[in-house]
Amino acid sequence: MRRLFPHPADDVALRECYDQPRPRPAHRPWVALCMVTGLDGSTVVDRNSRGLSNATDQQLLLTLRSFADVILVGAGTVRAEGYGPPRLPGQRIAIVSRSGEFDFDSPLFASGKALLILPADAPHVPVPSIRAGVGDVDIADALAQLDAQVVQAEGGAALNGLLAAADVIDELNLSLSPQINGGAGPRLTSGAPALSHRMQLAHVLEDDGFLFTRYLRAR
Repeated sequence: MRRLFPHPADDVALRECYDQPRPRPAHRPWVALCMVTGLDGSTVVDRNSRGLSNATDQQLLLTLRSFADVILVGAGTVRAEGYGPPRLPGQRIAIVSRSGEFDFDSPLFASGKALLILPADAPHVPVPSIRAGVGDVDIADALAQLDAQVVQAEGGAALNGLLAAADVIDELNLSLSPQINGGAGPRLTSGAPALSHRMQLAHVLEDDGFLFTRYLRAR
C-alpha cells in the first residue's frame, strides 16, 4: 500500500491512515460514507459491489467499521449483499426502509443487533425502530435520534442520495476500482436534488491499481 498524498510513502498501513479524529457534530453523530465505484462511477456489478472490490478494499471496509458505533445501510443493500450481524461488541446495524418488510427470523435480526429506520406511517415491526418522516424517511431527524458517536454509511445509492440531500456526510471514503463497467447501474448518489457540497481531500492511497481516497466535508 502506497500513500500518494499527502507525504508520499511506499509502505503504509490502513489503520495508520484511517484512525483519525471524528468529532461528533452538534445534535447528531459523525457520518462517514464508505463506497467503491468503477472508473465510470458504477457502484454495482451484477447488482452488488463485490465485483468492484478486492482484498484491500474488503480490509478497508472492516477497518472503517472498527471505528463506528452504528453501520447505516439501505434495505436493498442489506438484501443484495447478504448482511449478517455485526462482529464488534456493542455495534449495531441500522437499516433504512420505507416498508419494514424483512425476514425477522434471519441471523441479522435474530442477533438483536439490528434496528430499522422507518417513516412514521410505516407498519409495526417486531424489532427496535426509529421513526422519522412521513412517506419517506427524514434521515437528518433519524440520525439525531441515534445514540452514537460515529455512523458508517455503506449505501446503496438511494441512501447516499438521502444523506447528500440532508448535507450530513462528514467523511467520504471512496475506493476507485480500475475498471469500466457500463450498464445502467446506480452511481454514487441517487435521488438527490442538484447540490454542491465542497469536500477536502485528506489522502490518496494506491494498491494494485485501486485508489483509496478520503475526503472531509468543507464546513
